[in-house]
Amino acid sequence: MSDIAQTSRAGAVVVFYNPDAACIERANRLAARMHCVVVDNTPGIRAAGELGLAGSIDYLPNGENAGIATAINQGVEALLRGGFDMAILFDQDSEPPASLFTELPKVIACANDSGERVALAGPAYDDRRLGGVAPFVRFKWWKLERIAPEGDQPIDVDFLISSGSCINLRWWSDIGPMDDALFIDFVDLEWCVRAKTKGFRVLGVPWVRMSHELGGEPVKVFGRSYPMHGPLRHYYQFRNVIALMKRSSMPMTWKTTEIVKLPVRVLIYCCFPSQRKEHLTMVWRGVRDGYRGRLGAYRRG
Repeated sequence: MSDIAQTSRAGAVVVFYNPDAACIERANRLAARMHCVVVDNTPGIRAAGELGLAGSIDYLPNGENAGIATAINQGVEALLRGGFDMAILFDQDSEPPASLFTELPKVIACANDSGERVALAGPAYDDRRLGGVAPFVRFKWWKLERIAPEGDQPIDVDFLISSGSCINLRWWSDIGPMDDALFIDFVDLEWCVRAKTKGFRVLGVPWVRMSHELGGEPVKVFGRSYPMHGPLRHYYQFRNVIALMKRSSMPMTWKTTEIVKLPVRVLIYCCFPSQRKEHLTMVWRGVRDGYRGRLGAYRRG
């Protein structure tokens, strides 16, 4: 690791949910590189040794699915208590390249040294099932501006997915934690919007690329691949987008892109997968609960 990254003390936060042996091995490899906090959202309490986790890992079992937002907040708070300056976030199946551990902290450390207010830096991600390296994005009226991840300078973007991204903990208390009420989906987007609203920058780092799969097996519609999820996940997606569209803090440019995308999502998620009735039911419940402001973990009824 570079001197500047070592001086800045970057730690990792990994969120577990029903991890398999490969997830455990990835966490152990990560812990051999840097301090690692594992927050486990798997129902039921298990000991770290029972899972096969390395003794150096700071293991925080919730005993239930507390949601991705709460898990990230718990991991970040653990790093703050340990005196760390940055938190690199990972899903349990993330496969980060070696360059991520040096380059992202370096971008943050350089920004701090020069007095720039950078909240987050993250890699471009590569999902071969969805066509390769995804562009970075900015919000524009009625559509997203897609920016090719090219060049040797960080790129100002409007949001980054949480997995693989590096949070500058210098500004954590100014921006505030992830929104627990969202539970999962749009958690990272809402936090990035909040950071930018408060005058902080969100940077895509084009020369760092991480393999990352979004959702389950994609479906192809008119030659384009779309990530597919289960009915419950679609509940959260539709609920949270409706809830966020009602917030004045969210930019109108983002809201207009979602107005365009919502009917397309309904068509794809409810007509193409198996269990069409279950998908449509959960989408409707999500829209209803989002409009009512009923957030947190899904509750039937």
